[in-house]
Amino acid sequence: MLKRFVIALVCLSIALAFSGCAKKDVRTQASDSNAPVEGVEKVKPAPGTGNVQGKVLYNNAPVANIDVRLCETFSRFLSGCGGKIYTAKTDKDGDFVITNVPPKEYEGLTVQIFDTDSYVFATTGIAGIASQKYNVEAGKTLFVRPTHLFKGDLQVINPKAGSTVSGENLELQWQAYPDAAYYKFSLSPDEHLVTPPYINERVDGSSFKVNKPLEKGTYRFKVEAFNKSDRKLSETADDIKFTIN
Repeated sequence: MLKRFVIALVCLSIALAFSGCAKKDVRTQASDSNAPVEGVEKVKPAPGTGNVQGKVLYNNAPVANIDVRLCETFSRFLSGCGGKIYTAKTDKDGDFVITNVPPKEYEGLTVQIFDTDSYVFATTGIAGIASQKYNVEAGKTLFVRPTHLFKGDLQVINPKAGSTVSGENLELQWQAYPDAAYYKFSLSPDEHLVTPPYINERVDGSSFKVNKPLEKGTYRFKVEAFNKSDRKLSETADDIKFTIN
């Protein structure tokens, strides 16, 4: 589960986690806004230090026992979370407090994806290129926006990965996901000169009859499930690749 790295497909990028070229993957979460976040301080910072406080949710519910790391340095393509690292775990309410942090700007904050060795981090700027920075001040608690986790266990029924199918009367199918209100799928040809027929196409059910002509070749098929609050619940772990004959 969760074996697709959303930024690049090379070993060096997959090694973005914490060491080597391990099977550790990264998901990005766009920051909703750069505006300050308000909250109720759970712990007073020690003299000369600051705290970082936030919440982790899945399907709008708190997630406990999740590892959170504040990174002095952060490189999404190379070393991942580096320098001095400050850690915390979420409590039963999904809250975490990273305490006694020296005041300065930190380059990233990573949140574990359940019990996997993958993590998510917030991005900012045009197209989410840059990781969110965190300016910790002495004597203050920095409140960060909630992190909404999602899974990578949505299962495709048709077409199967590696299969060869006809482009006529093709019906895309996937397993209905718990609490999903709707889905989005993308169908993209490997041939870059061919226009993708579907990008983030919304579907209320768990199937879709293709109504556009598909040129012969290899295609990548991805599906995402969303709840009624428009929060992603899950996605296919990898793009499903199949061939139109």
